[in-house]
Amino acid sequence: MSKLNVLVAGSTGYIGVQLINLLIKHRYVKIKYLCGNTSVGKKISYYDKNLKNKKLPKIVKFNRKHLNKVDVIFTALPNGEAQEISKKLLPKNTLIDLAADFRLEKASEYLKWYKQKHKASNNIKNSIYSLPEITGKNIKNYKIVACPGCYPTSILLPLVPLIKNGLIKIDNVIIDSKSGYSGAGRSVHIKYKDKNLYESLSAYGVGIHRHNSEIEQTLKKFTKKKFKFTFTPHLSPMFRGILSTIYLDLNKNINAKKIHTVLKNFYKKHIFVKILKFNSLLNTNDVINTNYCNISVCKSRYNNKIILLSAIDNLIKGGAGQGIQNMNILYDFNIKEGLK
Repeated sequence: MSKLNVLVAGSTGYIGVQLINLLIKHRYVKIKYLCGNTSVGKKISYYDKNLKNKKLPKIVKFNRKHLNKVDVIFTALPNGEAQEISKKLLPKNTLIDLAADFRLEKASEYLKWYKQKHKASNNIKNSIYSLPEITGKNIKNYKIVACPGCYPTSILLPLVPLIKNGLIKIDNVIIDSKSGYSGAGRSVHIKYKDKNLYESLSAYGVGIHRHNSEIEQTLKKFTKKKFKFTFTPHLSPMFRGILSTIYLDLNKNINAKKIHTVLKNFYKKHIFVKILKFNSLLNTNDVINTNYCNISVCKSRYNNKIILLSAIDNLIKGGAGQGIQNMNILYDFNIKEGLK
């Protein structure tokens, strides 16, 4: 099988470096270009010593001429920049965006939540929001793939099957998520320099976090009822990982064991989602450096309530790994390729 030529734009951020570490293990990929702005001319090993001696190209500034020589463009760029690249795509190109540029289906919603006008609104119809286990089967009809955010990944994977099957009340879902500080990007050390980043837990974006938009957009596809949820993210003193705790009220005649059975059946053919034994505790350490999402269904003190726990690595299942998983589906590679 011939190899895909790949360009990585935004190669020096935490997600970009993680993506490169995975792509070099993919048997059917050749990294043709690594692109950056302030890093032009440097070797990628400057940002990750593990990439030393890996025969990777030096970092260059993105040029539309590169598109003639590549099949897949991965973008891990500041919001808005993948939109500009999307306007230059050739028929042979597929764009897989790891940022937020094509996650929302309406340009007006993008403006509302990201406070900037969408620069390629005509391309929104050419894109798909692809959480592989949920919408991956539709991906081949699109040339622009929007990968979900890290928080929504940890939240939507446990919630979608339950809402789709009408098992839970959806008027007061409570979501509490804690993320490693890598989720805020390399600038986190500047942005939170006064917050004792390495020893404290910080709530942020309460009620207004941008990921509210894609959580709501996705869940609305699976219910006609009015959905109300409260999502509160926290920055945790660890480098990577997300643990989401979701508090749910059950519909009549539904119990926690039924919820566990439904989730187990829903994901039995999806290797990267693990439903743990009923009432298991979980932690981020079990998923770090993997593309897995671990989910646990736990009993509450009350029979009509349950607690869901969900853990992912924000840089892999919530980022680079999910991008590769989508690429594997698009090109009919084994779903585990590059992700073992």
